[in-house]
Amino acid sequence: MGMLKEFQDFAVKGNVVDMAVGIIIGGAFGTIVKSLVSDIIMPPIGVLMGGLDFSSLALTLKAATADAEAVTLNYGLFINNVISFVIVAWAVFMLVKAMNTLKKKEAAAPAEPPAPPRSEVLLEEIRDALKARA
Repeated sequence: MGMLKEFQDFAVKGNVVDMAVGIIIGGAFGTIVKSLVSDIIMPPIGVLMGGLDFSSLALTLKAATADAEAVTLNYGLFINNVISFVIVAWAVFMLVKAMNTLKKKEAAAPAEPPAPPRSEVLLEEIRDALKARA
């Protein structure tokens, strides 16, 4: 039963839950970026390059036969994936940069001094009471 409790403590920690949420949102973001590259960015680039469709760019290594499909090197899809990676990397960079800027601002802000311990407050009250008597 100890291992089950240990796993539960691990799985319910805030960091693990935050990481899981980040992975799910990251996957969805990756899908959006892939669509952005494939459906929005690459078509105009293809038109500028004379109607070239990058996703169909391939180098045939072995021609198709009656028994087997052609073996191709799909470098057009690779180009799309590289562009997707660059966009995702840039977005993550900007997010991390914004987070670091916020952390620097928090660190630069003057911190409020900690409250004195209760015993010190009580001693000050006793001192003030003794001064008032004299």
